[in-house]
Amino acid sequence: MSQPHTAHLRGLHPAAPALLGYAAVRLLGMAILALVAVVQGKDGLHRLSGRWDSVWYVRIAENGYGYETTLPDGSVHSDLAFFPLLPALERGVSEVLPVSPATAGLVIGWVAAFAAAWGIYAVGTRVAGQRAGVLLAVLWGVYPTAFVQSMAYTETLFTALAAWSLYAVLTDRWIVAGALCAAAGLTRPSAAALVAALGITALVRVFRGGLTWRTAVGVVLAPLGWLGYVIFVAVRQGSPTAYFEVQAAWGNNIDGGVALARFVGGHLTGPNPLAGIGLIAALGLLFWVVWLCVKQRQPLPVLVYGIGIVVISLIGAAYFGSRPRLIMPAFPLLLPPAVALARLRRRTLVPVVGLLAVASGVYGAFTLLGSGPP
Repeated sequence: MSQPHTAHLRGLHPAAPALLGYAAVRLLGMAILALVAVVQGKDGLHRLSGRWDSVWYVRIAENGYGYETTLPDGSVHSDLAFFPLLPALERGVSEVLPVSPATAGLVIGWVAAFAAAWGIYAVGTRVAGQRAGVLLAVLWGVYPTAFVQSMAYTETLFTALAAWSLYAVLTDRWIVAGALCAAAGLTRPSAAALVAALGITALVRVFRGGLTWRTAVGVVLAPLGWLGYVIFVAVRQGSPTAYFEVQAAWGNNIDGGVALARFVGGHLTGPNPLAGIGLIAALGLLFWVVWLCVKQRQPLPVLVYGIGIVVISLIGAAYFGSRPRLIMPAFPLLLPPAVALARLRRRTLVPVVGLLAVASGVYGAFTLLGSGPP
């Protein structure tokens, strides 16, 4: 892209380079998925909207809550494990447009992906400048599990709400931040990290004597979505701990990282210890990136949110393969590499980003076309 063309795009809208760059890498990922699907004789589009968690969301959109299934081991999986905002939007869109809830889920996911990329760009630009903001949005699009950003899942919707909530905090619009946080709390349980980010930031303001009534209102609004759904499940099931019991039945209970430690230890002592070493290296890389975020002195709400998502993703007993996806909304982790890449010249930067996009697309295609859930 020539410099005059780039200048023209920026004249249209400052976020244009970020959104176009994000679109380019995601389209490349989808092209790779389509190619691999054809080679394997599989339906790539169906994998985006008709498998795993997507099926549960569509069922809720069509019939409301109340479905559960009993597995051969006796454990019961209830649809109450899934938060209501995405299925509510799927139902609303399918009633307004001539599309099924499954197709509506894809449309919502794709629109939310661009809203998330825009919000990520806005936060990155606010923290580290426009070039870093553009690259932050693009790097989020080449995250290893970025293929989920093209699925009828909640990650893009949640990340969009979280990013714009954080941007509202950074620009001192606390009521907007709290309302967006409440909506995020109706989307995913990991909204607890966003609630903590707003709460801790406000608490620091109290000690510094800078708390305003708008800040207080924002903090009060922030947890209402998450708490509201937990209370809904408690009332529906007749138990104050019902939501956590539902999650435990799915194997998603909070165990402080015991399951993760056992998983890594099992590989270290198993027939393929190199896999265990690889897992330790991956965790080491993750902790190093978190340290870089601290060293970078990211704004307090951004830092708390990013670390909070990582902690929530690691201390649960969830299926290990889903953890990279659970960490994906923690876009502040990508700020250090975004700032580093921003220093590169275009002739070096483009091949690096292109290689990352191809690697992400190949990994996503083979993961999505595999047998297990992402």
